[in-house]
Amino acid sequence: MYIGSKGWYVKKLKEKGIRYIEGRKIERYKTHVLANLLHESQSK
Repeated sequence: MYIGSKGWYVKKLKEKGIRYIEGRKIERYKTHVLANLLHESQSK
């Protein structure tokens, strides 16, 4: 798994306890959405 790949983002978000966005699994979203979500969660 490469840093910055979709799988990498999914793994990092799951480590933070984020598994769903608006009732949908995070695996259903595109990479750029996951990247923005991870960035927002680290900013808080």
